[in-house]
Amino acid sequence: MKSPVMGSDAVHDVHDIVGIGFGPSNLALSVAVEEHNANVGAGRRLNALFLERQPRFGWHRGMLIDDATMQVSFLKDLVTLRNPASDYSFLCFLRERGRLIDFLNQKTLFPLRMEFHEYFEWAAARVSHLVSYGSEVVTVTPVRDAAGRMDLFEITCRDTADPDSTVTYRARNISVAMGLEPHVPPGLELSEHVWHTSQLLPRTAQLAAEGRPVRRAVVLGAGQSAAEAVDYLHRTFPEAEVCSVFAKYGYTPADDSPFANRIFDPEAVDVYFSSPSEVKQSLLDYHRSTNYSVVDMELIESLYAASYREKVAGRERLRFLNVSRVREVRPGDGGGLDVAVEFLPTGERQVLPADVLVLATGYRPRDLAALLGPAAKFCLRDDGDAVRVGRDHRVETVPELTAGIYLQGGTEHTHGLTSTLLSTVAIRAEEIHRSLLADVTAA
Repeated sequence: MKSPVMGSDAVHDVHDIVGIGFGPSNLALSVAVEEHNANVGAGRRLNALFLERQPRFGWHRGMLIDDATMQVSFLKDLVTLRNPASDYSFLCFLRERGRLIDFLNQKTLFPLRMEFHEYFEWAAARVSHLVSYGSEVVTVTPVRDAAGRMDLFEITCRDTADPDSTVTYRARNISVAMGLEPHVPPGLELSEHVWHTSQLLPRTAQLAAEGRPVRRAVVLGAGQSAAEAVDYLHRTFPEAEVCSVFAKYGYTPADDSPFANRIFDPEAVDVYFSSPSEVKQSLLDYHRSTNYSVVDMELIESLYAASYREKVAGRERLRFLNVSRVREVRPGDGGGLDVAVEFLPTGERQVLPADVLVLATGYRPRDLAALLGPAAKFCLRDDGDAVRVGRDHRVETVPELTAGIYLQGGTEHTHGLTSTLLSTVAIRAEEIHRSLLADVTAA
């Protein structure tokens, strides 16, 4: 619910925590706060607010393909690992929707992605009184008192519906959960013909609405999103050729075996955090196959079978240009693109006239310094110039800054692979909530 704005630069009461961004991570924290406040007296409640620039809750909407499933168990929802009795669980959501028995009959741990998104929306609606949507944070400024101590932040945000209208909040702590931003390779820019996978569904729908034909689509990348985009475009445009370009020889299966999956356990975060830097790097290298540039085996087999069927039928629409890279993209004569693809072993190039180039090139952390602005210079950094973060996800700062900065994401260098994943979102919310309570009690 939108907070009232008094004038063009209103300042509201001091909050114990202001969350910046309202994806699954801060949603999980808001639920933890809400459950805490419902079980304590008024004097022990946390005054929380979460700011989100989108007009409503949304999580990877561009990839909510109708048959795509989650790659994480539904038990790793917003609350279950923190509080199995919580009525904010995925199972409680299913019961309320009247689908609990139907879901159980599927005998799966992995719901449809669109259904899990519906679950997130359901939970977000229940804590909407803690959220200000359409609020884009523009500055975070520490407030210095007469003694030189900074125990508050001023967070100024603009109303996305009225950019001339701003409001400033004060907080003892902030929880930064801005998510990741699409990575676009150097030399390329997003356009009506060049998409990132995060735009896949709306861009495809726009093409269909405009009645524009797709004769050839090229997908760059070798991970799960790339394979899903290839499969989706191949099904959506039955007359089009879909070319998958990647530097590997073939898609690599995701390692979701029981022992490998232990890298996502909450205890693994403790091990990773306490390890020397060289051990941290080894753990990342050893277990990249659980998350990075890998594809579910079921989808790999499905794409291979589709390709083989087309070979048998003598009409190959699905092409895999392996051991190859996109070397150049330029405007085509017919209004589309000419995509130059190099076969790496020989250096031979072929130019593919295409209507669409889809970049399945992943995501990267957002620039924390750009968001924090003046506050960033008070954050301590390690020898690699990465922000130093405590086990409780709180950024280490200079002594005079006592207001807290908690990071939900962007901490792979300190907390491991789960930094940007859903696997420990409930546990992380509990750890931050516990740290907040200790801080507020001490104050």
